[in-house]
Amino acid sequence: MPSTATRSPIPLHWKVLTALVLGVALGAAINHWWTPQTWASLGVHNPAAFLDFKPADDNNPSFAALAARFLGDLNEFLGKLFLQALRFIAVPVVLFSLILAVASVGNPRQMGRLGLKTIAIFLFTTALAVVVALLVASWVAPGTRVPPDVRASIIAQYGSQSAAGLQSAHALKDSGVWNYLLNILPTNPFNAIANAQILQVVASAILIGLGLSLIPKDKAQPVVRFAEGLVEAVMQLVSLIMVAAPFAVFCLITQFVSTVGLGALTSVLAYALAVIGTLAAILLIEYPILLFLASPRHNRMTPARFFRGMAPAQTLAFSSSSSAATLPVTIQCAQRLGVPRDIAGFVCPLGTSLNMDGTALYQTISVVFLAQLYGVDLSTAQLVTVGVMACAVSVGLPGLPSASVAMMAIVLDSVGVPTEGVAIILAVDRFLDMCRTIVNVSGDAVAAVVVAGTEGRLDPPADPDALNTQPPPSTSQRP
Repeated sequence: MPSTATRSPIPLHWKVLTALVLGVALGAAINHWWTPQTWASLGVHNPAAFLDFKPADDNNPSFAALAARFLGDLNEFLGKLFLQALRFIAVPVVLFSLILAVASVGNPRQMGRLGLKTIAIFLFTTALAVVVALLVASWVAPGTRVPPDVRASIIAQYGSQSAAGLQSAHALKDSGVWNYLLNILPTNPFNAIANAQILQVVASAILIGLGLSLIPKDKAQPVVRFAEGLVEAVMQLVSLIMVAAPFAVFCLITQFVSTVGLGALTSVLAYALAVIGTLAAILLIEYPILLFLASPRHNRMTPARFFRGMAPAQTLAFSSSSSAATLPVTIQCAQRLGVPRDIAGFVCPLGTSLNMDGTALYQTISVVFLAQLYGVDLSTAQLVTVGVMACAVSVGLPGLPSASVAMMAIVLDSVGVPTEGVAIILAVDRFLDMCRTIVNVSGDAVAAVVVAGTEGRLDPPADPDALNTQPPPSTSQRP
């Protein structure tokens, strides 16, 4: 069945990248030139009350002020609407893609081989990312480059924002690791689906797919076809939603940069550059090497092929800061790289919760940075503890408020670094979150390519400029 989307002569990723650049430029201009004096010239002397639609005696807004507020609200609405649409299809994609992938294997032994291979790749790439992060953080020593007065100022500014995350961290520690592991298997799978508890949805889908693979095919076939139909329908929705991606990305980036400003990185520049540089090393060096080694000689996965195929997912990951929201596009991009749909539908949803190379790397550098900032000398054993804990807590914590702060606080506690330091991280967390999500999403696609390559099932590349919306092959045609 052909795609319902109309082909454009300009590839989607170039449209999204153009929107990113324009959004950054407009956001930076607004942040720099739209000041309280600007609001005052428009009759608004209490901007906070005006923007929150609260009455204020000193506000007498002009038509231009009302128009500015309307445009700002419209910009925010369009960006949130796009993200909400992606999140709407994220859970169905995870659920039905995994059910279909596991049920289609047909042989529990083969599924176990694919699962073990996938988990092994996840563990290897995450561990390697943590090792690289420890080396970079120890060599650059970003925590020694922040003056004490700047540290105190940032903590005072962002301390209240970190409170919720610290409270969640203490609650998680009190519940214990065994309870956390028990919660991976939901007592009510419908509640997990309703609340977008991705890790629980993954567990539910694997078990349902496994059950389907164990019953006679004539009984499993109706359920499998139902899952096939829903996966195809959701993928068609992805194509429709992605038409609006450049406009949504422009809105999201404009709002972010206009609020935060480009100067947010300056106070902790060495730390931010250490994180970004290490993420770039993983993305541009480690991943291409793995892809080259795993792909067959006659069908090499070159860096150009990989990044061209993954460009839509990477740009969307940067703008949305959400691996789950980007998942449908990640699956389609993996198929563009030549990964069969059943493998892409199995590996990528698992990676959304279990494969967080960027997050583990970020956690490691952040903890070492804060230890240096507070003068806590970490021993070799403590550095190993940081690495192991970063790998462990990078596994998704679905539904947890301020999850990244909570995870980091747990690692900080494990090596005796003051947890109040997370407030310093919050100063630049939003931008770094955007960067590390690119690595998380790319790592899922890398794992899918490696699994397909080692299984001898990496196909020739599809059209690199079009998302794949072809339906999956019917299970009745599978051996």
